[in-house]
Amino acid sequence: MAREITPSDLTITPRDRRFGRGTRQERWWMDGDPVATALYNALSATFPKGEAFFVESVRAFRDGTPPKLEAEIRAFVTQEVMHSREHVAFNKRAVEAGYDLGPLDRRVDERLELVKSRPPIASLAATMALEHFTAILAHELLRDPRHLAAADPESRALWRWHAIEEIEHKGVAYDTWLHATRDWPRFKRWSVKAKVMLLVTRNFVVDRTAGALELLRQDGITGPKAWARLFWYVWVRPGMFRKVAAAWASFFLPGFHPWNHDDRDLIAAAEGELKAEPAYA
Repeated sequence: MAREITPSDLTITPRDRRFGRGTRQERWWMDGDPVATALYNALSATFPKGEAFFVESVRAFRDGTPPKLEAEIRAFVTQEVMHSREHVAFNKRAVEAGYDLGPLDRRVDERLELVKSRPPIASLAATMALEHFTAILAHELLRDPRHLAAADPESRALWRWHAIEEIEHKGVAYDTWLHATRDWPRFKRWSVKAKVMLLVTRNFVVDRTAGALELLRQDGITGPKAWARLFWYVWVRPGMFRKVAAAWASFFLPGFHPWNHDDRDLIAAAEGELKAEPAYA
């Protein structure tokens, strides 16, 4: 079994917060920008069912794990359940603002149905890869507060809260994968995880792009104009996907582990900022 390097003093702390209750969310809640709003809404549309899938996938391999990892899995599950709850509420506000998330929701169902038709280890591998995605996106969101600076306060607090916990539990699915595949040869483990990450990456980029374009279509923005504006936002300025590319690629390096980069300083800083947010009180 590969050496695990999750910090021994790591504490995964579920933070039970609720956002946006009793408030009206503007249709373009991200600084009146339909493109930015479409991207984040498309991401959020995947979270309730996606994170429930993560929970099921990791739980399936919990038995027999070392006590520390078992405790981390329990905390991971609690955090993910609360994330699902809050994004259900967030998505409801998007629907109330006039968006139809049905097409995006159906695409999530199709993807999950396909992976669930395979052995449980495939679900764990997909979870491990997707958790790397969420962790590097969370890192970038907290590293550069400008990504969310123009969001309405409730939405900004929600996404920062979510990012804090994604960083905090970023090693759980990976450590569960290492435990579940502890008898595999190293090359087999690397080969499988690399293939899964490439497949997950393709699906993630294709589906999130398609989802954002669908929401832009609902705003009357279509064709080359929609593609150009979305491409610019995602890859150029602010360029979230471009900025996480190196962290994404690190997944394929020998000796990779999510905690090779200890970024808990971002958690401490973000929590200090969130305490000033009324939505987080």
